[in-house]
Amino acid sequence: RLTIVERPAPEPGPGEVRVRIAAAALNHLDVWVRRGVPGVKYPLPLVPGCDGAGTVDALGPGVRGVETGAEVVLAPGVSCGICAACSAGDDHLCRRYGILGEHRDGTCADFVVVPAANVLPKPANLSFPEAAAVPLTFLTAWHMMAVRAKVQPGETVLVHAAASGVSSAGIQIVRLLGGRVIATAGSPEKLALARELGAEETVNYREQDFVSEVKRFTGKRGVDVILDHVGKDTWEGNIRSLTAGGRLVICGNTSGTTAETSLPHVFFKSLSLLGSTMGSRAELHRILDLVGRGALRPVVHDVLPMAQVAEGHRLLEERQAMGKIALTPW
Repeated sequence: RLTIVERPAPEPGPGEVRVRIAAAALNHLDVWVRRGVPGVKYPLPLVPGCDGAGTVDALGPGVRGVETGAEVVLAPGVSCGICAACSAGDDHLCRRYGILGEHRDGTCADFVVVPAANVLPKPANLSFPEAAAVPLTFLTAWHMMAVRAKVQPGETVLVHAAASGVSSAGIQIVRLLGGRVIATAGSPEKLALARELGAEETVNYREQDFVSEVKRFTGKRGVDVILDHVGKDTWEGNIRSLTAGGRLVICGNTSGTTAETSLPHVFFKSLSLLGSTMGSRAELHRILDLVGRGALRPVVHDVLPMAQVAEGHRLLEERQAMGKIALTPW
């Protein structure tokens, strides 16, 4: 359950900074943590929230390169910083990798303490709610499309759940990389948003079979890449929708954790099934640069006061949000 409580402001330790939160943003991850995941133990009580933006309030011992009063965005992933993966810039592959609001206290509070490496400059062209809406979803989508799938100019990409945070970012990223987008969603309003973000073709999955629509749009060829976080409900159709040599990248499973696959479809068509979780801080630096130059933009559905965090969770659970729900402390 969600409970609003008063407690002392956290103190930054060595190498840490305290940030006064001006805005946090919700993700489906917050809903899953609140509900609980079988077999996973969370460090309860836990402050939720993995996305946030605000101002640096205090510095712990040994912090360099960060100044109090600076407007910042928080990188949601925390790693050890010294292992081989971290040293190679693959901090998201660190064996001690954790996420704010899941493995340690997060951003749905007046203050949060994070390692100094997790504090990145806020793009000046964004409000705090807009800035808070960037990190997790854009980092996830960027790693899926630019790093795992390596989308090339002219390739066709199928993006499911187009109005979600990850997919609304993914559509823009595919277009930035020179790809073409077919997007699925369950309402005319969500499809309109997909087209506004750059989708050339849209499919209402409640009324149309996306496999048939993919074949129609591509002249029966199929798509090169699929961005998916739906899972079970779209899995079989995804396999059938890919062209020879196609890549399916998945980062979630909102419709179920298991799915059956026709193995001949996979090896006869030389398909690649790619898992993806988060991305590196270096990738987030690149994303924030692109956002700052207006090449990418966050989609904010609504801004609510922190006291209405439960309403924000409800909007996510009932799939009413188009883009991100942001929270402000006031």
